[in-house]
Amino acid sequence: MFRNLIAVLITTLSLSAFAAVDVNKASRAELEALPGVGNALSTRVLAERGKAPFKSWADLIQRVKGVGPASAVKLSAAGLTVADAPYKAAPKR
Repeated sequence: MFRNLIAVLITTLSLSAFAAVDVNKASRAELEALPGVGNALSTRVLAERGKAPFKSWADLIQRVKGVGPASAVKLSAAGLTVADAPYKAAPKR
């Protein structure tokens, strides 16, 4: 019984780790749970979001210092979305 409870708990936690987190809805804790997002970045994201929701990844990149195309790729791979959309990098030329 105890093993089953632990197995269910571990499964639930692992599934939630891969759940998408929308930047316009996420709490500070949810943002900081993403790899590469610490207190400073979450503070900047929340401050900008307080002014207006992010419309797109381009909007997020433009408004939040420390978020560029390379970090957007990593954040999106970790489950962050903007307006429920993952980051799509521009095609390489």
